[in-house]
Amino acid sequence: MDLETTDQDVLPETGCEKGSEILMPVSHVIDGAQQLSWDQVVQSSVRLLNCDRELVQIRATIKLGRIAKSVPEDILEQIVPHVVALLNHPSHSQPLSIQETASFCLGRLARRGEKLSSKIGDSGTLPILLRLLQESEGRTQRVVVKALRELVICTQSNQVILARSGGVEAIIHLMASSSDDIKNCAAEILSAMTSLKEVRRAIVGMHGIPVLIQSARLGRIASRARAAQAIGLLGVTRRTRRMLVNAGAIPALIELLREGDLAAKLVSGNALGIISAHVDYLRPVAQAGAIPLFAELLEGNDPQGKEIAEDVFSILAVAEENAIAIAEHLIRILQGSNPEAKAAAADVIWDLSSYKHTISVVRTSGAVPLLLRLLEDESDDVKEKVSGAVAQLSYDQGDRVALAEAGAIPILLSLLHDESEELKDNVAEALINFSEDPLLRDSISEAFNNPAFQDIQGRLVRIRQSDEHTVQSLRFMSLEQFTA
Repeated sequence: MDLETTDQDVLPETGCEKGSEILMPVSHVIDGAQQLSWDQVVQSSVRLLNCDRELVQIRATIKLGRIAKSVPEDILEQIVPHVVALLNHPSHSQPLSIQETASFCLGRLARRGEKLSSKIGDSGTLPILLRLLQESEGRTQRVVVKALRELVICTQSNQVILARSGGVEAIIHLMASSSDDIKNCAAEILSAMTSLKEVRRAIVGMHGIPVLIQSARLGRIASRARAAQAIGLLGVTRRTRRMLVNAGAIPALIELLREGDLAAKLVSGNALGIISAHVDYLRPVAQAGAIPLFAELLEGNDPQGKEIAEDVFSILAVAEENAIAIAEHLIRILQGSNPEAKAAAADVIWDLSSYKHTISVVRTSGAVPLLLRLLEDESDDVKEKVSGAVAQLSYDQGDRVALAEAGAIPILLSLLHDESEELKDNVAEALINFSEDPLLRDSISEAFNNPAFQDIQGRLVRIRQSDEHTVQSLRFMSLEQFTA
């Protein structure tokens, strides 16, 4: 029997009011000016909820749950304690119990918002519902778990109460032993509670990480995203990161990155970036299909998504085979028509050029001619990002030769007169690197008398002298730096 659709007239009559008369039609009192009518709703509800006939109480809780969305919150607040009291009443009724219908009613009331949900939680409801959840089965258990979900999903004070009442252990056990519909609700309850640090610690301590991973794959997308966020927060430490990976975190996060809405993609993408930040997981993340999905984020319209994709690509590219796959997507993006995506792709190439092995990867990928073409044709933002990548590439002798052969020097010389200071700085940095190469120095002789070149040359010399070792270490990042 579904409480959402149950026809109360199929319940036995009791000698008290009939089902249609238990609460006056709300349509008669929707006008807030008729305060007396709302007072009558409160009086009628309290009288029926405290009636000594269980079937009347059952009818009243069902009716109240159904009309809750149309009743002012201050009216509902007055009724809450009387509904909560019914949770402790022993039930002798069939086919519905008073605890079941009271749970249904409280779940519907909690939907009205955080204020009323907090009121219900502060009335001692959560420990009682948790006990009923563990003692019941079948339909009653489904009703109770749905009520708990509504009470904790958006109300942090209720999350705290439930967690400190033994809720974490109970929900973990429930997910391991229940049917799919109950498991889905339990997953949403657990993911909501993971906003609390104490809950995340408890999940690890109770060996509940596999259940947390399961929560990232069950229920509504928003709930799965909350579980993914908890995975990311827990994955910061090396030991827990290993536990998460062993429990299946990578495919769960990849699944959410593929299926989720934008908010879920951002959360799961960020969590994957955290998981990836160790040499052992660079390849498994890529092999699970992460690179094309992050390329989609890079091409999307959300600035945060682009930033996450750039960061994760910079991590994954530490493994050479990943860098090759990433470069293929970057080339495709650079050949496209989306200026923002091109700027983001150039930014990634800029980052990738800092790694020893990816210097050759960028050169052999065919990126150099594309970058130079973009320097001539694209918007200021794209040109600034591309010039940064070219400047970084110019530190490597092989890339300097490739740039020169592709016609970089006259293009760079022409850009010394651009209005963008960042662009001129990047161009001058590249030209200075060319000037320090005996084979190419003569090719840029006309730049030596350019005031912009001279100014930047002086600044770069001072920076290099004061921070020589740092610049060198940043220029050549390697795999070993991701083993910590």
